[in-house]
Amino acid sequence: MRDGSRLPGVGAPETEDRIVLHVDADCFYAACERLREPELRGEPVVVGMGYEPGETGGAVATASYEAREHGVESAMAISTALQQLPRRADWDPESPRARAETGYYRPVDMDYYESVAAEVKAILQDCADVVREVSVDEAYLDVTERTAWEVADGFARHVKGRVRREVGVVVSVGVAPTMSAAKVASDFEKPDGLTVVRPGEVRAFLADLPVEELHGVGPVTARELRSLGLETAGDVAETDPEPLVERFGERGRELYRRARGRDDRTVEPKGRPKSFSRESAYDPPVEEWAEKREAIGTLAEAVADRASREGALYRTVGVKAVTPPYEVNTRERSLPGPVDDPALVVEIARELFAEFADDRVRKLGVRVANLAFDAPDQTSLDGFAARGESEADRGRPLGQRSLSEFR
Repeated sequence: MRDGSRLPGVGAPETEDRIVLHVDADCFYAACERLREPELRGEPVVVGMGYEPGETGGAVATASYEAREHGVESAMAISTALQQLPRRADWDPESPRARAETGYYRPVDMDYYESVAAEVKAILQDCADVVREVSVDEAYLDVTERTAWEVADGFARHVKGRVRREVGVVVSVGVAPTMSAAKVASDFEKPDGLTVVRPGEVRAFLADLPVEELHGVGPVTARELRSLGLETAGDVAETDPEPLVERFGERGRELYRRARGRDDRTVEPKGRPKSFSRESAYDPPVEEWAEKREAIGTLAEAVADRASREGALYRTVGVKAVTPPYEVNTRERSLPGPVDDPALVVEIARELFAEFADDRVRKLGVRVANLAFDAPDQTSLDGFAARGESEADRGRPLGQRSLSEFR
């Protein structure tokens, strides 16, 4: 347990002191399609390419759990998926078999999925000191300084609840003192799972799992492990590691260590963030402009404060308005150069959002992007005189200028 002797951010905690969350969205592409089309909830949904008449090839990108009950799996050839689960659009809607034996197919829309993923990741960034984004639908969080093992399950429920409430998708969460164990734990009770593996419990938790459930073991490696007589993670943990090293090189030693609950990797971001954003969700949707205007100001100030704390300047301010049922609208404006000006973020965000002043909105957000780090000399427009800045404007704070100057 943490004893308070280590200052936050100083040094690395011992492995068993770490509290790592692995957050994995359940059937993410299908979940996004259900946000856009609520009538798809509870129905078999397949996201992929190549299912339209005349198209050839293609594969399943994501299959909802309802579609999986019909034998459809990710990476399956779309032609096989259509045999297992025909398109409902190709059936007579009055047929009694249509609802029971058919499903909905939708094309991959990565721009849309990434916009939803950005909402999820904004919540994760707000809940953790360190986040490592692995893909569009999964991430590791180090929350060692945010919670304690005694209440780690409650903290994970808080993360799950915020994502479900504010974005509308379901995530499964694994909590463990190591990254590899957290990854395995997040898969343990899918969908909508939450599994906590406390310090000292990792090896026992893994012991009875089939070898293919060890983090880093795919189908080929699993077959090779079984050829060595190793069926479970416990078998790997108890074997002599040298034959593993001979067969797999240093990766074999790593598999042995992970099976014994040891993993010294720390959660580290892949790189600096490209943007910061904050959002608010409303159920029922909000219509009053005064309420929206106040929320935009609060969100804009929070985003600007986050950028300042991270040492980031920004040159783009954007807003998001999600109108029922789930129509995503975004607007943005670019500045002449990177700045740190919270008042300007509030001003621009409110002006951009004025377009939706009379609309019912189920979610609104503010974002700063085109970030620049370690550039303190660019916090005002002093450096832009050579680009046509007037003598009267030179040195005038950016927040005091007319917004028309930045259009």
